[in-house]
Amino acid sequence: MSVKDQQGLEYSGASPAAVARYERAVAAYHCYCGQPFPDLKAALADSPQFVMAHVLIAYMTLVGSNEGLRAMGAGAYAALRDLPKNNREAGHAAAVGHLLAGEIRAAARALEDVAIACPCDILALQVGQTMDFLRGDARMLRDRIGRALPAWTPDMPGYHAILGLHAFGLEETALYDRAEAAGREAVALEPRNNWARHAVAHVLEMQDRRAEGVRFMRDDAAAWTDGSFFLVHNWWHTALFHLGLDEIGAVLDLYDGPIWGEPSDFAFDMADAAALLWRLKLRDVDVDDRWAALARGWEAHRLGHNAFEDAHAVMTFVAAGRDGDAEAAVDEIARIAAGVGDNAAATRDVGLPVAQAFLAYGRGQHRRAVDLLRDVRSIAHRFGGSHAQRDVLDLTLIDAARRLGDAALERALVAERKAALPVVHRRPRGSVALGARAGAH
Repeated sequence: MSVKDQQGLEYSGASPAAVARYERAVAAYHCYCGQPFPDLKAALADSPQFVMAHVLIAYMTLVGSNEGLRAMGAGAYAALRDLPKNNREAGHAAAVGHLLAGEIRAAARALEDVAIACPCDILALQVGQTMDFLRGDARMLRDRIGRALPAWTPDMPGYHAILGLHAFGLEETALYDRAEAAGREAVALEPRNNWARHAVAHVLEMQDRRAEGVRFMRDDAAAWTDGSFFLVHNWWHTALFHLGLDEIGAVLDLYDGPIWGEPSDFAFDMADAAALLWRLKLRDVDVDDRWAALARGWEAHRLGHNAFEDAHAVMTFVAAGRDGDAEAAVDEIARIAAGVGDNAAATRDVGLPVAQAFLAYGRGQHRRAVDLLRDVRSIAHRFGGSHAQRDVLDLTLIDAARRLGDAALERALVAERKAALPVVHRRPRGSVALGARAGAH
């Protein structure tokens, strides 16, 4: 049994009613909002052999989540593995298998091949871009989507999603004007598109347009916050705008509200919370017992899924004053780095030295922290994340140089930072926004 969707893609093992449910789930996933799981469950209740419904469940549960959801993703793969598939679906199934094995590079390649053959497969493009993000591959973040653009026209369903994906790829390759235009067009077409809004937020972050960033996120908050499962990260961006304006009260209000008012056990959310509190720590802001509460969240997290996340676990234990736990985490990260696979390589190249730098910083060993971060920052993209997220490394390096008393290095790093800001958005002479990421590298 095979049914086609609105893009002309064929689906195996599904009834027309199940495909309609699936399309609603995919539309929610494109926006990172809504309730995709009920529609997927209904689709599978109708059509248990619906390959792509199982695939989407796997994609939604295997990245940046928790152990319970990862188990759901493994179950979805077990259910789809032996089902009849067309070539496109076989490519997706292969990508899921690679994800389960921790083979991010292979998953990215499998989805690249799917999208080359079927450029209207938005799911392949979206999940493929997620793989590029996990690998810090800025060029593929852009070009994976750019290849598909000729197959799309504005009247096609899901066009806003393509624009949002393209906007983020353009931003991560410093094509800021084009990124902002594409992102804003996507938001105008679909105000709930959290990814497109997030892409515009990145542009405003990279260009140090702080007040504008606050307005962009807050003035239309109802549109993107309702039912969002990208809520924490987009509020994190909003908090960074406030931080760049020295509005510490607003930052803490956001942390205590939508960012961590209801603690999450999703690794991506915990990493955002840690990265925000660490930026406050670098400014010597007293955050009371917030670190202790966040550290309890990391206790249940199993290291080894993602080098970027693991470094933030160490960051949290260090700031919470749990030196023994931080050291134990670094030892475990060293063990992971000695292994094989994509995450082991990212950990070996970047994750381990970054974790060691955070531990050294916490112990007051600022020369060691400086040396480790100077060695790794030019290749930090290898452990994933965005330019804005990895900026915490430069901020820590600057502060470690200051605490070390190396005025020449601090002065050089601050000058480097100011020089990389777009000229039109430069601050007055003599000021520097240490909350901003000054340019891409």
